[in-house]
Amino acid sequence: MSNIYDIALEKHGNWKGKLSVEVKVPMETREDLSIAYTPGVAEPCRKIHQNKEDVYKYTWKGNSVAVVTDGTAVLGLGDIGPEAALPVMEGKAILFKQFAGIDSVPICLNTKDPKEIIAICKAIAPGFGGINLEDISAPRCVEIERALKKELNIPVFHDDQHGTAIVVTAGLINALKVVGKKKEDVTVVVSGAGAAGSSIIKMLLDFGVKEVYGFNINGIISMENYDSYDFLTKELAEITNKANKQITMAEALKEADVFIGVSAPRILTKEMVQAMKKDPIVFAMANPEPEITYEDAKAAGAKVVGTGRSDFPNQVNNVLAFPGLFKGALMSRAEQITEEMKLAAAVGIASIISDEEVNEDYVIPSAFNEKVAEIVAKEVARVAEEQRQ
Repeated sequence: MSNIYDIALEKHGNWKGKLSVEVKVPMETREDLSIAYTPGVAEPCRKIHQNKEDVYKYTWKGNSVAVVTDGTAVLGLGDIGPEAALPVMEGKAILFKQFAGIDSVPICLNTKDPKEIIAICKAIAPGFGGINLEDISAPRCVEIERALKKELNIPVFHDDQHGTAIVVTAGLINALKVVGKKKEDVTVVVSGAGAAGSSIIKMLLDFGVKEVYGFNINGIISMENYDSYDFLTKELAEITNKANKQITMAEALKEADVFIGVSAPRILTKEMVQAMKKDPIVFAMANPEPEITYEDAKAAGAKVVGTGRSDFPNQVNNVLAFPGLFKGALMSRAEQITEEMKLAAAVGIASIISDEEVNEDYVIPSAFNEKVAEIVAKEVARVAEEQRQ
């Protein structure tokens, strides 16, 4: 049997794209044409001109998302360009449709300039209900998202940052139940401090974890090296490694209950896992090859192991977060996706697995669990309403 890459390549060649435009209205008679297009379409145009909010009433804006990339951080492939990123953006679009019923359009930009990307997103915003930033390298992705959140009145969300953080937090909520530990008592080591790692660290601290050590390619993040960091790493230095320790990751893991990896293959050894505290939790999510294999982590004594792969238990998959998150934000007409919404989404995902069901091989629900998007949307909409009051 051909491997998955051969099969996928053949299928993509046959499909010539994974999505198409769907016509929702009858278009068979002259009257149909007159109602959907000219002259009838002039009336909703006039109404929207009189009141811009009516665009949500008369167009697809209230259920549409632009999926925007510059192709600089595509999956585990790196900076491969906007054309090569298009299959992933198409894939994102079909996930929006399949899991949340949201219409979305892949938009691949031939620029790496953050200011240009910001300007383009602002320019296309009138035609969409939200913007999902995708596969844009750090720290530029953070700069772009923050600027757009400040300047637009529609939800803007960088999934590589926050989608991963939401699902990791959901998995940790249930993993802590398995090992009988409290969030305020555990120490977490995070390997990788880019888009995903930085957001994971911030969400875990918002969740209530007290001690986090962050590591990047140069070692532990600390105030000692503050002046050499970019703005994002400086932010992490201010909230992690409170004692400003100068230690290796192997040394930090001796203090740790939890390892979270969004970095590089094979950097976590069995010996490192064995040195962790009792019943360690290991989420090794580098793709396509994790920081440690599932089998090695379990053999080394990890109680709960999660990866980004679908062929092992506890797959950390962003599809659990972003469809429902946008669905809730769009249906509540939220102007932003806030930190409180993200945390509510994580708690909602975790709640799908009951205390009776949760076990070491089941701390994260399946991406195909039909409850997920609805529960996430409900939680996000609830928080949006509370914040509106």
